[in-house]
Formats: sequence, C-alpha cells, structure tokens
Amino acid sequence: MPDTRKSIRPAIAVEKPAETAEESFQNEVLRPILKLQNELLLAIFRHFMEKRKTAFHKMPRLRQLQQIEQSLSKDNSLRKLLLGAVIGQFTPEEYDVFLQQESEATRRIMAMMAQRLQDQVESV
Repeated sequence: MPDTRKSIRPAIAVEKPAETAEESFQNEVLRPILKLQNELLLAIFRHFMEKRKTAFHKMPRLRQLQQIEQSLSKDNSLRKLLLGAVIGQFTPEEYDVFLQQESEATRRIMAMMAQRLQDQVESV
C-alpha cells in the first residue's frame, strides 16, 4: 500500500542540488512538510503566545522576531509540539533517516521553522 503522506506534500523548487545527505533530507522531506504544515505551525505558535499571556501583537516588529527566535530556542513544550507536528508527517523510512541524523535534522527543522514564522509575523 503506497504511503499517501508523500503525495500530499507540496513540491519545493530547490536552487542548487544538495551536497550532503542532510541537505537532501532537508530539501526532499523537511521543506515540503514545513510548507504543508504551515497553517498548523502558525496556529500552534499563536496559541502558545496566548497561553503564555505574551502580548505578541502589541510588540514592535523587531521584538516579535526576537520573541519567535527566543520561544523556539527556550520553550521546550513549544519545541516538542512543533517538532511533533513535523515528525508526525514522516513515513517510517523517513523517520529512520531522521533518527540517524537527529541532532542536525532537529536543528535544521527549528531554524527553518523560525524563519517561516518570522517571514509571516503578521499572520502570527
């Protein structure tokens, strides 16, 4: 039975070919999943800001960008929930690859997620 998770992921154009296995995993798996899960990731972050009683929308833009970065690096509950939203879209084979490079893959996921949230700060 084919895995439909891959078929619903959006296609992502990559400017240059991957040079490492980590880059391949990022471009072929992580980027499409992050794009697919974008609305959910925004909703999760928004909810955490409300739950923490953070006046995110009243902050100046620069402070909002810093708040995103700080929240993703320091709030373990938020990190785990956001990471779970991404990992939950892996196929079993992709999860095996993730486990082989877990530290680097997690770092890449969080960096790309921070960039996505910052690029869409008005939607948060």
